Amino acid sequence: MPLRRTGLCALLAATALRHPARIALVDAADKAAWSGRAPMTWTYGAAAEFVARLGRGLRAWRLPPGSRIGLALPGSTEALVAHLAVEAAGHVPCLLPQAWDEEQLLAGIQAAGISAVLTQARLGPGRPAERLCRVAARYFGLRYLAAFGPDVPDGVISLDEMALDRRSAPVTGDTGGGLVSFEAGDPARPVHRPGDALLAAAAIHLIAARVGPGERVLSLVPPRDLRGLVTGLGAALISGASLETLPVFDGPAFAAALRRPVPTHLVVPGFLEAALLGRPLPEILRTVSFTHRAPLRLTGRTLRPAPGRGLAVIDVLALDEDVVLSCARGAGDLALTLAEPGRLALPPGLLALRHEPDGRLAYRGQACKAAPLRRGAALPAGADWRPARYRPSLFAGTATGLTEA
Repeated sequence: MPLRRTGLCALLAATALRHPARIALVDAADKAAWSGRAPMTWTYGAAAEFVARLGRGLRAWRLPPGSRIGLALPGSTEALVAHLAVEAAGHVPCLLPQAWDEEQLLAGIQAAGISAVLTQARLGPGRPAERLCRVAARYFGLRYLAAFGPDVPDGVISLDEMALDRRSAPVTGDTGGGLVSFEAGDPARPVHRPGDALLAAAAIHLIAARVGPGERVLSLVPPRDLRGLVTGLGAALISGASLETLPVFDGPAFAAALRRPVPTHLVVPGFLEAALLGRPLPEILRTVSFTHRAPLRLTGRTLRPAPGRGLAVIDVLALDEDVVLSCARGAGDLALTLAEPGRLALPPGLLALRHEPDGRLAYRGQACKAAPLRRGAALPAGADWRPARYRPSLFAGTATGLTEA
C-alpha cells in the first residue's frame, strides 16, 4: 500500500540512487519539428539531478508550501520533469489540457486557485507562453509564469536557465505529491487527489500490466489527466521502467519506436484498437493497454491476448477523475468485472467495487480518494462507498458497456 508521504519524485530519486544509468525518459525523434527543442533521452541519474535543480528554483519563488502550479505542456520529457520538480518543490501539479483556449485557461486557473504556470514557448504553430501572458494579464492571482525555450517571451521566467543552476539540491522525497486534474476536461470542475491515492491508482494498473524494471512504457496517451498519468509516468516510476512518449502522432515515427529491441508495454487510446488489429505486432511487445473513458461500449473489442507469445491485452477504464480500473482481457475481463464486481482481485483497502441498489457502480479504497477542489472541502475517507455516475448495461452475465445513470 502506498505511503501517505511518498510522491513520484521520491520514486525517481530512489531508482537514481541504485541504477543511475538506467533509461528513465525518452522523447519522440521528431520533437524538434514541433517544439524547436532537440529530443532528449534521460537516465534516472540525469533526470533526478535536473528535477533537483528545477525544484530548487521553484522553491525560491515566494509561494506557500502546497501551492498549486499549473502544467500547460505537451507530453514530452519537459512535462514529465516539470511535474516531478513541482512535487520536489513541495507544491501540487495541476494538469492544464493543451486543447484549452484562453477563456478556458483563465477559468481553469481561477477555479483551481493556481499561483504559477509552467509551459513552453513553442508548440507547432502555437505560442503557449504568449497565450498565457495574456491570461496572466487578466488574472492577478497568477503570480509566476515560466517556460522552456527557445524564444521565451519577455517577462516569462526561463526554465532552461533555472535548471542550469548546478548547486547541490537534493530531491525532496517526502512531499506527498498529489494532483489536480479536471473532470471531463471542464475548467470549472477541478479535482484534487492526494499523493498516496495517485500511487495507488498506478499500482492497480501495474497489477494488470506487470511492467518490469528496465522495460519500456511506450505511450500515446498524454499526461493531461489521471488516466494518462497513471498509465505513463506513474507506472514507469513505480516499476523502475523507462517512459517514451509520442505527444504528436506520426505513423512512421510510431512504427520506428515500436521496433526498438526492448520489452515494451504499449499504451494507446481505445479508438486505435481497430488500426492495430491489422498491424503485425513485434515480439518484444508484452502488453497493449487500451484506455477508455466512461460512458463507453464494450462490444467492439476485437484484439485478443496471445498467451503463447506472452502478449496481454488490457482495458483501462477511467471513471471521471475518481478512479482508473485496469483489467486484462480473459478471465478477469473488464466486462465480467463490471457485471460482477466481486471478481475484482485486488486488496480491498486498495480498491473495491459493488453495485448500488439502483444499479450504479460504487467504489471505495485508497485508489479513489479524490474530491472536487472547493474551499473548505475535505477529501472523502477511503473506507466510504462512493457511487459513480454510471451503471453497467448487463446482458447474459456480462457488461456490454457503461451508461450515465
